[in-house]
Amino acid sequence: MPTSDTTAIAQPALLGYCRAGFEPELAAEFTERAGALGFAGYARTERGSGFVRFVCDDADALSQALPFRDLIFARQKLVAFAELPSLGVVGPAKPDRVGAIVAAMQATLGTPTLHFGDVRVEHADTDEGKPLAALARALGNALRPALREAGWLTYIDSPDRPRLHVLLESGDYAHLGIVDPHDGSEWPMGIPRLRMHPQAPSRSALKLEEAFLTLLDAKEREAWFKENMHAADLGAAPGGWSWVLMRNGVRVISVDNGPLAAHLIDSGRVEHLRADGFVWHPKRTLDWMVCDMVEQPRRVAERMATWLREGWCRRTIFNLKLPMKKRWDETRQCLSLFEREVGQPVEWRAKQLYHDREEITVFARLRG
Repeated sequence: MPTSDTTAIAQPALLGYCRAGFEPELAAEFTERAGALGFAGYARTERGSGFVRFVCDDADALSQALPFRDLIFARQKLVAFAELPSLGVVGPAKPDRVGAIVAAMQATLGTPTLHFGDVRVEHADTDEGKPLAALARALGNALRPALREAGWLTYIDSPDRPRLHVLLESGDYAHLGIVDPHDGSEWPMGIPRLRMHPQAPSRSALKLEEAFLTLLDAKEREAWFKENMHAADLGAAPGGWSWVLMRNGVRVISVDNGPLAAHLIDSGRVEHLRADGFVWHPKRTLDWMVCDMVEQPRRVAERMATWLREGWCRRTIFNLKLPMKKRWDETRQCLSLFEREVGQPVEWRAKQLYHDREEITVFARLRG
């Protein structure tokens, strides 16, 4: 017989994955943006957990009003519908985690009229969560046929249908949620697994590669990277971001007083200009400007705004290095400053990427 309560807790919430240590920032973002949209609720989280629950009676409507693409500190967005504080039987009997999950779905969602196109069992990207990887894989393999038999999961994976996500907080504590495949990250755990190319001059190349995948859609990448387009890379040395641009067919002016990797210059597609990236500007409009300079975030935001306002570039991707404290406040103030300084209608998207650390990455262009 069960020796603990296996009843699911049905508490609707918007659940977001994030970088460990940035739970307060995501909690503040959820709280502020939900309030601005007229949704009451409160954030539940623990520092270092790698996720935040924003408890809201109408979490589904909040999710629709707050698109994943607009969230800065969230790697993934789920509409959570149940918590399982004890997965199956605890004691001498083998835990029936699969049975507990199927029972929780029936108890909270009713009859299986909503057919999921896929299921993912995941863990938080934390030191405590990583040992759960093997359990997550095994549970996913066992859960898939059980959900199909119960009528919850399509027999052939369907990428256009909602996905069921099971987030393991521990071996016997899980959160169940739904992801709209058109309004969430396509990657497991919200992390694009990119490999370091042996010719990349630095690991910072992974930041820009991830930015292209995360901040731009496929049509934008196709339209905005054409052979022999022109870009500037401010604070380029040793050339990681210049290398990524070059690989996308772009000709690059790499602006930095420091040295560049020799094979960039040898390519014939990169010009090394020894100058201060905060002072130099081009004589004609460039297709792109990118910047990963280590500087005060407000100073960077103001300079990036100048590039768009003066017409020195059509599009930009830049990083804002955040302070150790009040990072959500600094993020809001930097982006507000950026909009004011541009002085024209501007479209921007921002994310804390997996390959970022104490920073966020911003894409921006003038509207129209």
